[in-house]
Amino acid sequence: MLLPIKPNEINKLIPSVATGDQFNSALGNPQKIFQRIMISAIGGVITLLISQSQVTSQFYSLWLVMGVIFLLYILWGPILEASRKNSKLKGYSFSALFDGYISDVYVEDRVENQQEQANKDGRLELIEKRRSWVVLDIEDEDGYLGKINFPLQNKFNIIRKGMRINCVVFSNRRDFSSIQAISDGWCPEIKLWVGYYPFLLRPAFEEFVNRRISS
Repeated sequence: MLLPIKPNEINKLIPSVATGDQFNSALGNPQKIFQRIMISAIGGVITLLISQSQVTSQFYSLWLVMGVIFLLYILWGPILEASRKNSKLKGYSFSALFDGYISDVYVEDRVENQQEQANKDGRLELIEKRRSWVVLDIEDEDGYLGKINFPLQNKFNIIRKGMRINCVVFSNRRDFSSIQAISDGWCPEIKLWVGYYPFLLRPAFEEFVNRRISS
């Protein structure tokens, strides 16, 4: 079942500015965090050094501000990335509350990154880093809707076929004949959230679901 959501309602469910959970998700894995730290440190040091050589110049303040911006990249980078993800979903013309069930649940291995590494003979080998992901196929009385994917964790072992699931779907067509995006999902029977990124304000969505489904 799809229940249309008004634009003012979706603004209450998906924030414009990143929340704490969204910041943590956008921060990324240790490798991505290290990359952000390096960009922040190198960019900050270089621009601050340049600013010191421009003390008597009219551009001194500009270089100083740029240095501070670089140093704070570790903070505003994830915020900007999360806010961009939120804006992308809110940019679709239509959204609807999905009330359906999990028709299938399975695990698949995915390649997260690849890198070349020299073996003991000095030859380069392609090393793949894989990660297990849970895939949920979701349906309602009208049939298959789509998939929700997320990295495997022990807490997801309780998910079973046939369980009810709620999420928000997005489309540029009023009849939702083509689904462009699906948010994270809420499984009310086991009180568990699923998804690779926390798009929705969770307490607000749980209340929204109870209000719309029961009405």
